Amino acid sequence: MSILAELEWRGLIADCTDRAQLADKLARPITLYCGFDPTADSLHVGHLVPLLVLRRFQKLGHHPIAVAGGATGSIGDPSGKTSERSLLSPEQIAANVEAVRPQLARLLDFETRQNPARLLDNADWMAGVSYLGFLREVGKHFSVNQMVAKESVRARMEDRDTGISYTEFSYMLLQAFDFYVLARDHGCELQIGGSDQWGNITAGIDLLRKKLGRQGYGLTLPLITKADGTKFGKSEGGSVWLDARKTSVYKFYQFWINTADADVLSYLKFFTFLPEPEIAALAGQHTTNPGARAAQKALAQAVTEMIHGATATQEAIRASQILFGGELTGVSERVFQDIVGEVPTQKVERTKLDAGGLPLVELLVLAGLSASKGQARKDIEGGGVNINNAREANVSRLVTADDLLFGKHVLLRKGKKNYVVVTAQ
Repeated sequence: MSILAELEWRGLIADCTDRAQLADKLARPITLYCGFDPTADSLHVGHLVPLLVLRRFQKLGHHPIAVAGGATGSIGDPSGKTSERSLLSPEQIAANVEAVRPQLARLLDFETRQNPARLLDNADWMAGVSYLGFLREVGKHFSVNQMVAKESVRARMEDRDTGISYTEFSYMLLQAFDFYVLARDHGCELQIGGSDQWGNITAGIDLLRKKLGRQGYGLTLPLITKADGTKFGKSEGGSVWLDARKTSVYKFYQFWINTADADVLSYLKFFTFLPEPEIAALAGQHTTNPGARAAQKALAQAVTEMIHGATATQEAIRASQILFGGELTGVSERVFQDIVGEVPTQKVERTKLDAGGLPLVELLVLAGLSASKGQARKDIEGGGVNINNAREANVSRLVTADDLLFGKHVLLRKGKKNYVVVTAQ
């Protein structure tokens, strides 16, 4: 399957310049690039689609370049933004670029001899360019009329309260210059990006033609949305990051496992390398028995393994199973700590557990799982109370230090989903 056919069936083509001619070009390996501005010290799930498309090109023999916007990141792209970005210091931008390098290494192959991926920083070629030189060599090739016609610029100009600074207005020229430098120095012929990058990409194509007399190409990818209209890539805690220190592996896995039924088949195409027959099989299972969530499980496992590895993914799966009543035997403290961060917690004095133990009925009230001791007894007798995921029907049960997991915690559950972690201090 050609790369364009691969992207087509996955629903990953929003627009393309001269598709027939690009298809001819892609019959042989070409060099392409995608840029990202290092506005944080981690990539997030919103970066995955374009970076995975670079990888799809690479797997079919093409030469991908990921361009870190050390220069453009200091300006800020107005595309898709309703207000001015906060400017980062050069030191922070440089630190962010270094922080995302290992994440890119999980998505792109920098080691293969045949067509290794490259990571370049546009600060390297912008550093020696003077303001007057840039105006003479680049600015003269663009009309203000052309720049104002860009949707994101026009929308900001029409908003009198927000407006747009000359700084962000100039972003298009910087991105066009990136394409020019990459074409001149690295033979780059294709730029990819989100559909909001169309104006920036076509500006670069114009600059290639005017300054190099070469034909460049652009391919844009759809901006991912959820079926319910909410923004993709956000959870209750904010952005879903690829760095496990910012978004735990468990939370990352949960983000994907909680994908809505209406979105999951599209996401399997967008975010995994699963082949068409396997996705078709999952689609059949999903249609026949959506409650089994086979498609969501396959999506969550594939993406989490790609970003965090097989071992961490299995631990996240195990943590998920625990919160659905799975056994705690053999669970690691690391896995359990993920659970602690996901459910309500309550502290108890350790001395109460050491000195003969604390009645379970009192602990249920302390944990907020039962409104009173009387209700706690009814809950226990009704078979709805679990200690460390083991059902407890003895209303006289004492919870002691022997019940502590890792010498610290007791996992209480009432019913199917009401959990509280009691921590001894």
